Amino acid sequence: MEVVENKLKSDFRFLMSIVGFLILIGLIFIYSSSSVFALEKFGVASYFLRKQLFFLIPSIVGFIIFAIIPISFLKKYSPIFFVLALIFNLLTFIPFVGLKIHGSSRWLSIFGFSMQPSEILKLFLFIYVGFFLEKKHRKVASFIHSYLPFLTVLGITFFILLKQPDFGTAVTIFITAFFLLFVAEFKLFYLFATIIVTIPVGIFLIVSKAYRLHRILIFMDPWIDPQGRGFQIIQSLIAIGSGHLWGVGISNSSQKFFYLPMQHTDFIFPIIAEETGFVGSFLIVALYFLFCYFGLRLALRLESSFAFFTTLGFIILISLQAAINLMVTTGLLPTKGFGLPFISYGGSALLSLFCMMGLIANFVRRQKV
Repeated sequence: MEVVENKLKSDFRFLMSIVGFLILIGLIFIYSSSSVFALEKFGVASYFLRKQLFFLIPSIVGFIIFAIIPISFLKKYSPIFFVLALIFNLLTFIPFVGLKIHGSSRWLSIFGFSMQPSEILKLFLFIYVGFFLEKKHRKVASFIHSYLPFLTVLGITFFILLKQPDFGTAVTIFITAFFLLFVAEFKLFYLFATIIVTIPVGIFLIVSKAYRLHRILIFMDPWIDPQGRGFQIIQSLIAIGSGHLWGVGISNSSQKFFYLPMQHTDFIFPIIAEETGFVGSFLIVALYFLFCYFGLRLALRLESSFAFFTTLGFIILISLQAAINLMVTTGLLPTKGFGLPFISYGGSALLSLFCMMGLIANFVRRQKV
């Protein structure tokens, strides 16, 4: 039993070491990618780096809180926390409270600070999902008492995110939750029926909004509108291609000179690729692969069903978001607003990620072997 405990703690140490490397890389390239833009707009090249360092303070506090909070308390009140997170997201639709950026109402303005409540929703949704699956895992054959309530929870979340609109986050959450249903051994008939229904709904959601359809068309051929909708992905590919094997050197990117939009958030990877080349790009991909590997291995060593499902949800969600971001910025998926976990600039995402990692630390610490 002691061997199992040591392996669990070893996996967690590897996981946190990877997270530490990703955060360090993020700080370096948030400064490198944003310095020109920050100097032009705010007169301080380190503006976004300073803000990200500031965001680390509440994030570390969040990690500590979730690392020590009693698991029984979290399980007991997880439905309430989830409902509060939903309400928090509904506030984005209220004028003067919700903040509209790039045409989407995904942010809240609180005391001069903007935050993205969907990041908090991710955290508490999968805590609730872990609680739900632990409670219902013996009733997986029941459609009325288990599968339908789960789909209802997921549907409400999906609807709110679509209204913001945040189609990408909604899809990512749905895929992650669906994977958890499969692992929880729900009837394959239910799962396949859900897929069959979801496909035409997804197609309708894409074609019903012109901007989503345009993203698909641009994905197929960005050169049909090189100065418009295809501009960002073209500049992203130029940045990646310019890196060659070793890159042009940290801080020497040309694309950050107002060529590549959102260069310190959603499209930070092309700047990393330009400055560090194939070697640096490979390192980023390898770190996320190792994060997923050690995260999944750690989840499988957890004895509590709640700890297992919650940790699995976190690891899949983070890994999936990283994979989508890397595929979007390299032209393998249509453009979507996803940050690179632990690396991209953003306080709300950082806080949510640290809370997730804190809760995983809590599960590991309380593992009984």
